[in-house]
Amino acid sequence: MDTKDVLAEAFGRIREEVHSVVEGLPPDVLDNPPQGGANPISWLVWHLTRVQDDHIADVAGREQVWTSEGWADRFGLGLPAEDTGYGHKPDQVARVRVGSGDLLLGYYDAVHEKTLAFLAGLTDGDLDRIVDENWDPPVTLGVRLASVLSDDLQHVGQAAYARGLLQRAES
Repeated sequence: MDTKDVLAEAFGRIREEVHSVVEGLPPDVLDNPPQGGANPISWLVWHLTRVQDDHIADVAGREQVWTSEGWADRFGLGLPAEDTGYGHKPDQVARVRVGSGDLLLGYYDAVHEKTLAFLAGLTDGDLDRIVDENWDPPVTLGVRLASVLSDDLQHVGQAAYARGLLQRAES
């Protein structure tokens, strides 16, 4: 198995978890936090997707799916197009309302497909390429991909936990 295959498998598992968390939930459950001050499922999945879109587009040298495929307009959040949710305050989190799980999953799946297309062209040697010199040491492609995977896994896990809390509250 090549490194790109391992990465594709890891991103594929995130996709499975994202779908597992979102599918079957109505918008009011997706958009409401499990308790005051917590992030709702919709924000968590939107944020992990925005970060993946932003970071993969940057290293791939292409425009983000968010803007290039019109997802920013479809979501209509009233946030700057470059906003990924990083550092959001509660009022900004509250602006992320998805309207439907299909919209959220549509955006996630579009980003996932672009991610897989990028990974398909990688060689092991590509992972050593410096992609961000703003850190000491500079960030390589391999480290950036590991960072995206880590962020995605944390947030989809939080979303799954939130789903469990919300379902428990309903019963």
